[in-house]
Amino acid sequence: MSSSYLVHAITDKAAHIWRYTSWKKAHPTGSIEDIPESNSPEISISLVDGKSIPEGISIDEATDLDIERLGHELDFDNGTAAPKFISAVVPKVYKFSIKDKLKIESPLLVKITTTGDICTVRLLIDIGNQVEAEIITIIEGDAKWTGILREGKYGANSIVNDVVTQITGSRLLRCDALSLGRDAQVKAGTVNASSSQAKIDIRHWLSEPGSSLKVNGSILSSNQDHLDSHIEITHTGRETHSRLEWHSACGGKSNTTGTGMLRIDAGAKGADAGQLFHNLLLSKKAKANSIPELEVLESEVVGCGHGTANGPLDEQQLFYLSTRGFDEHQARAALIAAFLNTPLSDMGSQQLHGWLIERIENHLNTI
Repeated sequence: MSSSYLVHAITDKAAHIWRYTSWKKAHPTGSIEDIPESNSPEISISLVDGKSIPEGISIDEATDLDIERLGHELDFDNGTAAPKFISAVVPKVYKFSIKDKLKIESPLLVKITTTGDICTVRLLIDIGNQVEAEIITIIEGDAKWTGILREGKYGANSIVNDVVTQITGSRLLRCDALSLGRDAQVKAGTVNASSSQAKIDIRHWLSEPGSSLKVNGSILSSNQDHLDSHIEITHTGRETHSRLEWHSACGGKSNTTGTGMLRIDAGAKGADAGQLFHNLLLSKKAKANSIPELEVLESEVVGCGHGTANGPLDEQQLFYLSTRGFDEHQARAALIAAFLNTPLSDMGSQQLHGWLIERIENHLNTI
């Protein structure tokens, strides 16, 4: 695996994915030819309501057959260096699976707790057919550098809300490669509350007819955080639907970037895709970049669109809250929470939403 990574170690800095965060900067040691040893994190699963986990849900060490069936050959175009690197250094590969037709009443909590200087995990996602579930993956711990590679599939006719919450407090590299089965309905959320440096590369493939995907991001940055997110959604199946909505609240001297690519391949007739980036600038020294892109190779589509908007807190809204008894700090916190809550409220059920709101509110005082 190390030789496979080294073939891709040199990256194109002109590519959008590396334009704002170079691979050298994302690499744990800064030397792109270095393949260091890493620790495995602790991984556990539970239900948010504290009840027992139903049968048919498990996390096990993956086999070669699991990797062959659920892996995506780590082909991320210009971004291939990152997943190849994680794959080369992981001590273990795990598989998280939910059996066919399982309906889970309470959100599942997959906790990844990192330790040491470098900590990595490759996690295969195997969601069966006709599954109804909400999954919260929380990345936390004290590792100085964390690498997460998630690959897999959502089964046919599954209805899944899949949220990843990043509260590592340090450096994070995360790569996702997930495909949707026929008529699958998936909401994929990302919540960043405290990572000081994060490079995220999320890829979804809508390769089967009727699949539907909503990708939401709620990103909070402060101090001198550097958060860079790249999201690609590829439509190859007929009558597929996707929406991408990414909100970033940027304080201090932080710098956030969001790059979205919606690709509709030839033959994906009836596809419908759209993306929107919103950036809330909370200080004069905060920076936010948004690069929405479309690549449409099919003429018979329902619609394709993109947009982006940057701006500070609304002074009139701040004034209104002050007339209702809010001091300046309370008013700012309320407006920031409302801004971040827009994508949060669309990530899943009321129970999942309440859990996420608590995680965000605990970090609002950092800005």
